[in-house]
Amino acid sequence: MRTRSRAAAVATAVAALAVALTGCGGSGSADSAAKSPSPAATGPAVDLSGACPATVVVQTDWNPEADHGHVYQMLGPNPTIDANKKSVTGDLYANGKPTGVKLEVRAGGPAIGFSTVSAQMAQDKSITLGYVSTDEAIEFSGNMPTTAVFAENDKSPMMVMWDPKTYPDVSTIKDLGTKLAAGGGVVRYFNGAAYMTYLSQTGYLPKSVLDGSYDGTPAKFVTAKGKDAQQGFATAEPYVYQNEVPAWGKPLKFQLVAETGWSPYPETMSVRSSELSSLSPCLKKLVPVMQQADVDFIKDPAATNDLIVKLVQAYNNGWTYDAEVGKAAVAQMKDLKIATDAGHGHVGAMDSARVTDLIKAAGPIFDSSGGHVKSGLTADDLVTNQFLDPSISFGF
Repeated sequence: MRTRSRAAAVATAVAALAVALTGCGGSGSADSAAKSPSPAATGPAVDLSGACPATVVVQTDWNPEADHGHVYQMLGPNPTIDANKKSVTGDLYANGKPTGVKLEVRAGGPAIGFSTVSAQMAQDKSITLGYVSTDEAIEFSGNMPTTAVFAENDKSPMMVMWDPKTYPDVSTIKDLGTKLAAGGGVVRYFNGAAYMTYLSQTGYLPKSVLDGSYDGTPAKFVTAKGKDAQQGFATAEPYVYQNEVPAWGKPLKFQLVAETGWSPYPETMSVRSSELSSLSPCLKKLVPVMQQADVDFIKDPAATNDLIVKLVQAYNNGWTYDAEVGKAAVAQMKDLKIATDAGHGHVGAMDSARVTDLIKAAGPIFDSSGGHVKSGLTADDLVTNQFLDPSISFGF
């Protein structure tokens, strides 16, 4: 669930859906423990001590959810939850064994004042890695440069959704744009979303159908009774609207924005570019651990999703999330090839040509909207596959 950063796009959206979701709220203590699924995995021991910081700190871009599953998968048994700081800390596990260092996972979105992760990393040097989508990395490449070292998912779940009963002949965003223009409907989205500028400029959606008044609640979509379309995320809204928004309660149809050519790698595990060299000894050992954790989570997500729900309950900030949403999210990741080896033969790789194409599409948009795009920016400035283990694969 992201635009220029995931939190920026979905912050209000999913929080506002709380009233329609199955309740998961809880007060939580400032210092409590929750079980972790990591010890169930098996494999060789990995020693990160000495190479990595004593505590590897990961800044996520939103509240705990299945889209972050791989990082929570790495937490060892009985991690400590700090409900006040919206963070969880425990032994960093690999293959069911401790690695000799700790892992601290910090929530984003409301926990960091809806700041971008790039900005948070620039301000807080204790952060080792942060979730930075490729489009966000492009936008701030000139003043807050980050380099992605691992892509937990190959495609962004960002989508445009519509009612298939109202628009039975629509199968693409471009078809939808034509129908909306003819019938007086609109696509509601969070104002300022760069991908919507792209969709308009490239002819996928007529400018006349763009409506940047989306406030994150389902009310306008429901009230329109199918006439209007809306931004969303394939890992959330299709399940939530059908099963947990009683006023709608029926299937949606959608197309991923990634299929139009605006295709960032979502939530890549990124470091400050200035620290890529100094962190290399750690990343050589840590990135394969993240790869394997991603594979383990996607193959068997139930225990980690249970941990995620417990974290949501403890943080108690208005965000709600239940195990059924998490289960549906993982199913979508697999079905839509959001989580995939993408022809690389291993998980986590990023394609330079694809990144270059996004630079060409996104750079001018961010330049015109006050971004800080580095002059002469290249894919090598933004991503590297040098730490990936080519033997670790989803196998699908």
